[in-house]
Amino acid sequence: MKLKYLMTINAVVCLVIGIPMLLVPAQLMSLYGLNLNPGGIMMTRLYAGALLGNFLVAWFSRKDTGSISLYAAILYLFIYNGINFLVTLWAMLEGIMEILGLTVVIIFFLFTISFGYSLIAKLKLT
Repeated sequence: MKLKYLMTINAVVCLVIGIPMLLVPAQLMSLYGLNLNPGGIMMTRLYAGALLGNFLVAWFSRKDTGSISLYAAILYLFIYNGINFLVTLWAMLEGIMEILGLTVVIIFFLFTISFGYSLIAKLKLT
């Protein structure tokens, strides 16, 4: 997959999840079997801010053809998605999230693999 499309897909996913997470965090998280107290709502909204920041990084990097900033964005998105893959996988294995949480695990896994591949491809070009 072309990096431009990967960045665009990542941006759209971050936007589509980030906005409801910011506006209606308790309702969104209840779909995954998570009940939030006020502290959980605050942390979910903080995470929504990170998702919206990721949206901007991916969206504005999607047309870059090879600057050091593009490399930094790919590295950032690889690490971000990799950590979140491990955290959500752990949550699924511990039974913290219901079965719908598996979609989150899969999304983070796919983005981790895709950005990892892109990172390797960019390193080969330098």
